Amino acid sequence: MDVMEQIAQQIQSKFEQLPVLAGDSVAQPSPHTLRGAETNFYAVAVEQSFTVDMLGQSVSIVAKPVQYRWAYGDGSSFGPTTVMGGPLPQDRWGEKTRTSHVYTQTGDFQVVLTTHFQGTYSVNNGPPLPIPGQGQFSSPPQTISVWRSITRNYADDCIKNPQGQGCPGAAPPAP
Repeated sequence: MDVMEQIAQQIQSKFEQLPVLAGDSVAQPSPHTLRGAETNFYAVAVEQSFTVDMLGQSVSIVAKPVQYRWAYGDGSSFGPTTVMGGPLPQDRWGEKTRTSHVYTQTGDFQVVLTTHFQGTYSVNNGPPLPIPGQGQFSSPPQTISVWRSITRNYADDCIKNPQGQGCPGAAPPAP
């Protein structure tokens, strides 16, 4: 068996051992969100290049992010998907996105993003060859705190009744 065949047999294992930086999961809003509201999650992941020695040969490996999977920390997950999501302007926070999630309970949850990378390799600056499988790399857990909110509706008109419930300077409502 020649050296190229040996490298081809070992490349998947080598790929999975590389120090590939997993994508980062970003949440909006963060680090706090509200129970029952859409929390937008998106991935930030980049293509990465490595040069390693295999069987005395210089092997260049490129890892390209191709799929994402979120474990939201409450037992639910999304993916794998090719959709990495994206940021929303602050005035649109709370909108449903393809990667958003609604928490039904309050508490602190550990969100983990697993990014799937597809690779190519080149031996001694030769043509790029595909690595048959994918490498999966997970981000460190990110804590998101889910809070509840209380909404109160008041019928008083603060111009006609400045001391009415909910008006500035009025006594707070009883708990």
